[in-house]
Amino acid sequence: MKTEILKKFGQRVREERLKMGLSQEELAEKAGLHRTYIGMIERAEKNITLINIGKIAIALAISIEDLLKGVSE
Repeated sequence: MKTEILKKFGQRVREERLKMGLSQEELAEKAGLHRTYIGMIERAEKNITLINIGKIAIALAISIEDLLKGVSE
């Protein structure tokens, strides 16, 4: 069962990715991750590690704090 925090985080990643006009594949390449992994995060199918949160934040050119805004609410 998907937890709410994974859903919210996936939505935040998708929102920021789309703001930058990136495909999942482009974001994955910038972050050094596999494109299917990005899709799984956005669909709340993966419990992402802090290391990968950092990679995604760097690829999206935002801070980890900004990426996590609204996720725990």
